[in-house]
Amino acid sequence: MSSRLDIPVSSAKSGDSAPNTSFGILGAISFSHMLNDMIQSLLLAIYPLLKNDFHLSFVQVGLITLTYQLTASLLQPVVGLYTDRRPSPYSLPIGMGFTLTGLLLLSMAPSFAVVLLAAALVGTGSSVFHPESSRVARMASGGRHGLAQSVFQVGGNFGSSLGPLLAAAVIAPRGQHSIAWFSLAALLAITVLLQVSKWYAHNHQGARGKAARRASAAPLPHRKVMLSIGILLLLIFSKYFYMASISSYFTFYLIHRFHLSVQSAQLHLFAFLFAVAVGTIAGGPIGDRIGRKYVIWGSILGVAPFTLLLPHANLFWTGVLSVVIGVILASAFSAILVYAQELIPGKIGMVSGLFFGFAFGMGGIGAAVLGSLADSAGIEFVYQLCAFLPLLGIVALFLPNLERHRAPA
Repeated sequence: MSSRLDIPVSSAKSGDSAPNTSFGILGAISFSHMLNDMIQSLLLAIYPLLKNDFHLSFVQVGLITLTYQLTASLLQPVVGLYTDRRPSPYSLPIGMGFTLTGLLLLSMAPSFAVVLLAAALVGTGSSVFHPESSRVARMASGGRHGLAQSVFQVGGNFGSSLGPLLAAAVIAPRGQHSIAWFSLAALLAITVLLQVSKWYAHNHQGARGKAARRASAAPLPHRKVMLSIGILLLLIFSKYFYMASISSYFTFYLIHRFHLSVQSAQLHLFAFLFAVAVGTIAGGPIGDRIGRKYVIWGSILGVAPFTLLLPHANLFWTGVLSVVIGVILASAFSAILVYAQELIPGKIGMVSGLFFGFAFGMGGIGAAVLGSLADSAGIEFVYQLCAFLPLLGIVALFLPNLERHRAPA
């Protein structure tokens, strides 16, 4: 492992303007992200199992997601702000330790309250992992920030897509206690992150100095920066409320409407999440090439025709549309995150924590709200209502084009 991560110091220390992209580090952090989010997605994938074992309502299912997402969302900006001032390379394996603890507790949980505690621990691990690993991705980017964020995030999305597949193959036939086998994945992630942390500890001073020199070089006046951040957060709300309807309730929707088995429904969820991984890897490089504003606009608003069709489709077209929606909608986040980092230079951890945290928070709130709506109005009504959320993408028209405002190198 160490031979892959021994990157020349000069390629990392030059930070944002480094001439060479450190693909060894990007690969390692993306692989760790895959393992981290695979573990976390198991929680979503075993909802039908937990619902049956603990006799849960849809509101209680939503509360599991809310607990996990809010734990992550509230802590992430705090972690990011702290590590902007005091970089903490070894927080990466420590954060994975929280995830490991939550995973083991989930495998033995005797009650709904303990399930909530396990979800909170998994969320805490995520809150530590994401801001610092996003910083590592930017340090290793060699100036190709969209590409680096896409490589980093595609690992997480691919891991998320594996969760339902593994749940269907391992957990569904064997039960709750089989979740403990996935602690081996957490231990592997800790091993990889220890190597990444050594690279980070050796190289963060140069990247930190570069960020500090650029901290005052904001591309826009303060008022426009705040307005743009507000628009981006509104787009995150639209994207992740809709994503919550799929990640938390798509299996229930398929079982209710098309009478699928739990395992068949989980395979459809896997297809959607795999499509999300494909869309993620495309969004960053396209944003580097044509401008992030256009990727953001096209991703959020461009998915609306497909979300509006989904509630009225048969099983075959539901599968096709869910894949198309996953690819298009997922391409936005890398572009949104890098756009926000460029709006507020020198605050990589805080910005990453804010946007990852807000995304997780919106996903959690969305899961709880939509769970309540599903109990009261039916699961099909949830998809009919959420179909209109991507229309909020029209506000991306008001984002400034940062390429025009960026100072010449």
